[in-house]
Amino acid sequence: MYNEKIDLEEVKAYVENCGPDTKIYLGCDSEKVKIGNDWYADYIIAIVVHIDGNHGCKIFGQITRERDYEKQRNKPRMRLMNEVYKVADMYLQLSEMIANDIEVHLDINPNQMYNSSIVVNEAVGYIKGMCNVVPLVKPNAFAASYAADRFKSLAA
Repeated sequence: MYNEKIDLEEVKAYVENCGPDTKIYLGCDSEKVKIGNDWYADYIIAIVVHIDGNHGCKIFGQITRERDYEKQRNKPRMRLMNEVYKVADMYLQLSEMIANDIEVHLDINPNQMYNSSIVVNEAVGYIKGMCNVVPLVKPNAFAASYAADRFKSLAA
């Protein structure tokens, strides 16, 4: 289950068999996990293929587990930015293979009452600079907020 990469050729073939109105959404989420005395983060990447824009969807995903060295547990800057780096990398790989527009969704809440707000500006700026797209953040980032969570629960 962990550290199995998404087969991008499979995603490409799937999208090519869909109609021209197919939409693609890309998101990443993470979850902290304590194993023994050490903290880890499970990073879940989800590629949501919305078939013809109105015929349901297929989710491709991967989960990777990495050591989490975050010092301040209530300010998860490193883990959240790792989500951003991972989704940007996946976007760059996917956009070379697929002609469809790809929306990037970030599991970051701009509302300052949430811890993720500490990285909203640098996360959005990173995606704009690396991918040349404007990412969506919560509450509009369903590929990160819901699809990645759902993928992890199904893969468990």
